[in-house]
Amino acid sequence: MLNRLTRRNFLRAAGVSIALPWLDVFTPARAFAAAAKPRRRMVCICTPLGINPAFFFPQKAGKDYELTPYLEVLKDLRNDFTVMSGLAHPNVGPSHDSHFSFLTAAPHPERRAGFRNSISLDQFAAEHIRGETRFASLSLGESPLAWTRSGAPVPTDHFPSTVFTRMFLEGRPDEVQAQARRLRDGQSILDAVRDQAKKMQPALGAHDREKLDEYFTSVRELEQRLAQAEEWSKKPKPKVDAKVPQNITNGIDLVAKTRIWFDLVHLALQTDSSRLVTLDLLGTSGVPPVQGVTFGHHDLSHHGQDPTKIDQLKKVELEKMKTLQAFLAKLKDTKEEGANLLDRTMVFFSSNLGNAATHGVKNLPVLLAGGGFKHGQHLAFDPKDGKKDPPPLSNLFVSMLQRMGIDADKFGSSTGTLTGLESVG
Repeated sequence: MLNRLTRRNFLRAAGVSIALPWLDVFTPARAFAAAAKPRRRMVCICTPLGINPAFFFPQKAGKDYELTPYLEVLKDLRNDFTVMSGLAHPNVGPSHDSHFSFLTAAPHPERRAGFRNSISLDQFAAEHIRGETRFASLSLGESPLAWTRSGAPVPTDHFPSTVFTRMFLEGRPDEVQAQARRLRDGQSILDAVRDQAKKMQPALGAHDREKLDEYFTSVRELEQRLAQAEEWSKKPKPKVDAKVPQNITNGIDLVAKTRIWFDLVHLALQTDSSRLVTLDLLGTSGVPPVQGVTFGHHDLSHHGQDPTKIDQLKKVELEKMKTLQAFLAKLKDTKEEGANLLDRTMVFFSSNLGNAATHGVKNLPVLLAGGGFKHGQHLAFDPKDGKKDPPPLSNLFVSMLQRMGIDADKFGSSTGTLTGLESVG
């Protein structure tokens, strides 16, 4: 069994197959001695309704900044991320349509007429590492963040279950549909491949057995969440003897859906199915199921300085930050070749809007975690005297591309790499 075990092996049974995570046994002994080049990854996340800057940005620059309410959620990971202020894309007008330029930096007028997009950060990277993974990139969420070199949007996967099927179910269409039915009935994919997994275990070292067990646990947990989400979507909402509040509509559970997306992204990275992911966390006009929230998410983001709305927006955004914290912690807890997935993965979390209440596109909320950079700091690029223009956000993109091992000195509106952001080695 060990002699036939390669990275491209799947555990196969009942007409489906499940990809294996990267195990030490896949790497020849000589590669360990040669210190093989680590796999670098990039996850780009956009929250199009912004992040309230008052609760996000620290007042002080450097390493000894005081944690803000939103960064407090990430306090256990303080040395694993850098928060940045003052960054933006030049020549992008204030509107929701600035979303189209989020990862491209293409000049975008306030009105979309005549706009032509350019290649996005992830697709630029994909051109250099295409073929190294099953999926060159994954475009997830409601709206496209990924764009081709010709400026066309990369099709976006809207449903986590579809992505899960693409990544982990293989077989004839009828076999895949049968497995999907079994998942709905609570039967795990792992049930079908249990015997093969048991036969493989003796050939693995203790570290690989631990990693495989961790991977199988992640698969089961995600299956359960997908099944629960589908079941809830079929159930009618409870009826109450009360009037519907004005301007409130039923909303979807963005927080729960985000957790599922993050679980999927973790599995994609863990199995090396893809190293490039874009995820759009689009809010809705509906009321999110967060305790104490009675206004729609979009309405809250355009709060007009209403204290009640700002307080409710804080509740929503704190829940969003909690999902990010759980995702980063999960990456950090996942081991790979003496390191962890967070060390190998750049997680770029930001928005196309710096101030959603005014559609402002300056001073975007930027957080970069992991990826092998020296973190634990606040890089402030918005000088108080206003005499010096801050660097474009694309400078960060160039630094990220270079960390991916890509020989790039220019992207979008960049003028170089981002000053103050250094790699570990």
